Amino acid sequence: MPVALQEDQLAALRDRATRMRIHSVRTTTLAGSGHPTTCASAADIMSALFFDAMRFDPKDPASEANDVFILSKGHAAPVLYAAWAEAGYLAEDDLLTLRRIDSDLEGHPPTTLPFVDVATGSLGQGLSVGVGMAHACRLDGNDRRVWVLLGDGEVAEGAVWEAASMAANDGLGNLVATVDVNRLGQSAPTMLQHDMDAYRVRWEAFGWETLIVDGHDVGALVEAYRQARSSSITPTVVLAKTYKGRGIPCAEDKDGWHGKPIPAGALADEAIASLESELSGAAAAWQPNLPPSAPPPSIETAPADPPPYRIGGPVVATRQAYGAALEALARADSRIVGVDGDVGNSTFTTDIVKTDPSRLMQCYIAEQNLVGVAMGLACRGKIPFASSFACFLARGYDFMRLAAISSTNVKLVGTHAGISIGEDGASQMGLEDLAMTCAEPNYTVFYPSDATSAWRAIELAAGIEGPVYVRTSRPKTPILYARDEVFETGKSKVLRSSAEDRVAVVAAGVTLYEALQAADELASEGIRVRVIDLFCVQPIDTETLRGAAADCGGNIVTVEDHYAHGGLGSAVLAALAEDGARVRQLAVRGIARSGKSAQLLDRFGISARHIAAAAREMAA
Repeated sequence: MPVALQEDQLAALRDRATRMRIHSVRTTTLAGSGHPTTCASAADIMSALFFDAMRFDPKDPASEANDVFILSKGHAAPVLYAAWAEAGYLAEDDLLTLRRIDSDLEGHPPTTLPFVDVATGSLGQGLSVGVGMAHACRLDGNDRRVWVLLGDGEVAEGAVWEAASMAANDGLGNLVATVDVNRLGQSAPTMLQHDMDAYRVRWEAFGWETLIVDGHDVGALVEAYRQARSSSITPTVVLAKTYKGRGIPCAEDKDGWHGKPIPAGALADEAIASLESELSGAAAAWQPNLPPSAPPPSIETAPADPPPYRIGGPVVATRQAYGAALEALARADSRIVGVDGDVGNSTFTTDIVKTDPSRLMQCYIAEQNLVGVAMGLACRGKIPFASSFACFLARGYDFMRLAAISSTNVKLVGTHAGISIGEDGASQMGLEDLAMTCAEPNYTVFYPSDATSAWRAIELAAGIEGPVYVRTSRPKTPILYARDEVFETGKSKVLRSSAEDRVAVVAAGVTLYEALQAADELASEGIRVRVIDLFCVQPIDTETLRGAAADCGGNIVTVEDHYAHGGLGSAVLAALAEDGARVRQLAVRGIARSGKSAQLLDRFGISARHIAAAAREMAA
C-alpha cells in the first residue's frame, strides 16, 4: 500500500497549487489575454498529478520512460507551464513571456516544447490521443501511465465518448482521465453543471472505473490517483468537482470570465494578494517520482519487399495494393501499425493481421477517434496507417488539422475516392479529400494510379516524418509501372511525350486511364498530347508542369475524380500561376448520383471523350 502523505506534504502540494494560480493570473494579466480562471480550477489537480501521481524526470521532459500527460483543455496552458516551473524545468521569468511572438509558451501548448506531444485546444481530442498512446505503451510492453486532463465543457464532444468506448473495450488500464468539472463553460454554464452523479452514470455506462472527488482537496486527489494507478484492465476517470476561478475573488464561480485575464491594477493586485495569503510556507522537500530505467523499445527493421505486380498482369485496385504494401512494411518494420474504422475488409488495412494481429487497432465506426488514436500512436514512436473511405475521413478533419499543427507522424489513407465508386451514390463519394489535406501546409499528398505506384506511395509515406495522405480508388486498374520503377516525393511521371505535343493532360487515379485513352484517340487524328501522372499532388512537381506548359504552347488540361475546387486542378493552377499557361479544368461539378463507374465518369465530364474534346479545342 502507498504511504499516506503527511500534513506537511499535503500543505506543500496545496502551496504548489496556489503558486500555479498566482503564476497563471500574473502571466495572463501581463499578456493581456488568456484563461486564468480555468487554470485556477485545475491547479490542485495539476499539483496532485505532477508532484505525486506521475512518474517523470523533470530534467528530461521528453524521456521515453516518463509517464505521459495530455492537457486536452489546451486553453489552460498557463497552468501547465506553471507546473513545469514548479518542477524546476522552466524558470519563473520564462513564464512572463506567455503569448509573446518570440516565446514558445503559446496560448495553447505547442509541440515545440519537449513536454508537449500533441497540440491541443480544439476541444475533445486529448482522450483519443491518449487511447493511441496507451495502446503504444501496451505494444512496447511497458507500464507507463497516460494521464489526460479534460474540461467539463469538452465532454459534450462526441469524440470524447468515441475514445471512452474504445478505451474500455480494449481494457486500457494504463489510461487515466480527469474531468475538471468547474461548472462554467465559455458562454454559459455547462450542460450538467455540478451534477456529479450524472457524470458518474455516463462514464460508468461506458465501462470506466469512476471516482468522484473534491477537486480542491489535494489529499482526496492523491488518493484517487493512487487508486487509479493500481488498475490493470479498466481505464479510470477522476471526476473532480471544482470552481472556475478558484481563489480569485472577482471571478470565482462567476460567469463571464472565460478567456479574460484579470485586468491589471486593483483587481489583479487583489487576486494575487488573496492567493498569496493562502500560502502556508510549507517546505516539504519534493523528490521526483522518477520512472524506472528501461531500455528504449526495440525497433526491428529490414528491407521491405518490392511490389509484386507486373505490366500486363491482373488488374488490381490501388486500395488493395495499399493493404498488401502495409502487410509487407509491417513485416519489415516493427513500428508499422494499422488503424481501422470497421472497413478493413474494403480498405484492406486488415491485411496487417497476417503479420501481427496486435498491430491492428480497431476503432469501429468512429472516424474522429480513428485519427486521434493514430496521432497518439505516432507520438509514441509508431508509424500508424489509419484508413477509411475518403468521404468518412471528413468527419475526422479537425483531428487531421491538429495533426498538421503538431507535425504528427500520422499516415492517412482514403479509399473509395470519387464518383468512380459507382452505385453507392453521392454520400459515399469522397470528392473533397484532396482539398482538405492540401489545405494543410505540411501534409504530403500522394495520388497513385496503379498498384505499383500505390505500393511505392505507402513505402514513401512510411519514410516521411510528418503527416501524409494517400488517396486510393475502388476500381481495379491495369498495371502501368514495372516493379523497379522509382517514385519520389514531389515528382510526377510522364507517360506520353513527343516533340510535337500540343496539349498536356494532367491526371491521376482513374482519370489517368481516361487520359491515356484520349491521347491514343487524338494521336490517330494527328494531335499529339502529353500525359502526366501527377503521382504527388503536394508538394507538386512544378518543374515538370512548367516544362510541359512551355513545350505545349501553354495548353494544359487537368482531369480529376474530385470536385473542381481544391483538388488536382487547383494545385496545377497554383503551380503555373506565373507562367501564363491556359489551364482547362475537368472535374466533378455538382452532386453525383448512383450509376456505373464509366457512366458517372462520362456524365460528369471526366471521361476520355470529354478529355479529347477539351484537348482538341485547346490545340485548334
